[in-house]
Amino acid sequence: MSRTEDTETLQDLGRASVQIVHDLKNQLNGLKLYATFLRRRIEKSDRPSDEQETVVKLINGLDRAATDLSLIVEFGRELELKKQPGFELSKVLRSLCSSFQETEAEVVCQPDADSIQGEFDHSRLTDAFKWLFAGAIKFKQNEEGAGPVSVSLKASDNNAVIEWLGIRQLDHDPFRAFAGGDEIRLSLAKKIVEAHGGSAKLADHKLIVVLPLPGSQTG
Repeated sequence: MSRTEDTETLQDLGRASVQIVHDLKNQLNGLKLYATFLRRRIEKSDRPSDEQETVVKLINGLDRAATDLSLIVEFGRELELKKQPGFELSKVLRSLCSSFQETEAEVVCQPDADSIQGEFDHSRLTDAFKWLFAGAIKFKQNEEGAGPVSVSLKASDNNAVIEWLGIRQLDHDPFRAFAGGDEIRLSLAKKIVEAHGGSAKLADHKLIVVLPLPGSQTG
């Protein structure tokens, strides 16, 4: 089989996989509908509270599974970016940092004081940063006295460099693991960053994202 045929086979397999996952998500949503109907029936009857709790846990589990499958479907499809100039990186990072601090997450944001702007898809890149924050907090160093996750932003060689410091050493690449919802989101975050001409990796106890700024050369 030629390389071209190999590529076409992989593309066909990818499209088929996305459709299968999409169908599975629809089936889960159907199960959730039935489980929700059952919960309402139980709530109206004199049933033990543990039965209600079991059904609620079932519905929550179906929700999580459907959400993860939606992310896999999105990952398998081609990204369409709607780039706009004037995306203020430090402003978005500070806003997300405050949001996570409100959930009592141990995170400190230290963006560069200077304005760093670029031409990005605001919605998609904000989602990517949100998932990177969540991943960094999940993988925070668990040694005693390790301190909070620290987020930094700086401009270097016509690139914006964002780092989430304080990550424990992992035995796998979280951007390629697809091990649960958090790492599926990290994989999608990396895809969004790369679609903007940037890169994302884990190295030296840091999640590192590099994004091109106006005037930089990307290949």
